Amino acid sequence: MAPTVSVIVPVYNVADYLPQCIDSIVRQTYTRLEVLLVDDGSTDSSGDICDQWAARDARIRVIHKLNGGLSDARNAALDVMTGQMVMMVDGDDYVSDDCVETLVKLMDDTQCDVAIGQWCMFDDNNQPRSSSHSDSIQVFDREQAIKRVFYQDTLTNSACSRLFKATLFDNLRFPVGMLYEDLAVVYPLLMSVRTVTYTSHIVYYYRQRQASITGHFTDQRTQVLDILEDLEHQVASHDVQFLPAVQSRLLSAYFNILLLAPGDSRYRAVIDRCWEGVCRLRCACMVDGNVRLKNRLGIMASLLGKTLFRHLFSGKLLKKY
Repeated sequence: MAPTVSVIVPVYNVADYLPQCIDSIVRQTYTRLEVLLVDDGSTDSSGDICDQWAARDARIRVIHKLNGGLSDARNAALDVMTGQMVMMVDGDDYVSDDCVETLVKLMDDTQCDVAIGQWCMFDDNNQPRSSSHSDSIQVFDREQAIKRVFYQDTLTNSACSRLFKATLFDNLRFPVGMLYEDLAVVYPLLMSVRTVTYTSHIVYYYRQRQASITGHFTDQRTQVLDILEDLEHQVASHDVQFLPAVQSRLLSAYFNILLLAPGDSRYRAVIDRCWEGVCRLRCACMVDGNVRLKNRLGIMASLLGKTLFRHLFSGKLLKKY
């Protein structure tokens, strides 16, 4: 019998997009699904939509809970899931009809612990593209996968667009109340795998919304620095082979926050923190041949000085790291 795949969908005030999301899941070509819709205290009709779909499809289970954030919603589903494999879909995104089938086959064919598909970003003003007929497949061991994620090369830290062996979450949960929850768990998760397989076949469609939780600068945005600085200290002590990759990702975060932070006095300490980080890491990253071109451009631009760097590039060439 084919294994059951648990599909976890955190839901919070996404009534306009949720039907498309759920419909894309229930019409999967791979049918052995357990769909866990977690209504995280929605104040719109999202909870009712979940219940309506559950009444139509016996594979759907709905969890209604008080609002606790994305991590808390995912954790609630992880606590009760029964599938041998698990994947996560955000309630305002959707997946291709062959998403689960593609990733299950990839996992079966390569005997990997995590199967990753390509994702496509879109917004309400443009039509997402479809997959090509020349999809590639790459298999990475643990060390290669970790380096690829933190060098931002092919693999990302997202929990979406991928299929996990459920046992990877036996002792792992997402940190509650943290904005960059995926980044916080990707390192311990990948340290538990043997191999990761990636396909360029598009399986996941990520909707970019202005109203999303990452759409505006808040104090929570600096949590990415806390996560990566803590990880930098950790790998420097125990897994030094990953230090250059983690520092490359940390440099990206410094650039990102440096360019996104408003210029008023409230964020002066944040800007100074990022600038000090850029100055500390730029020499080592510049001579690291694995560091991506975007970081190299940022390093060269930073030689102009903090004020001119922010004036020239904020909101333009280097804003999205």
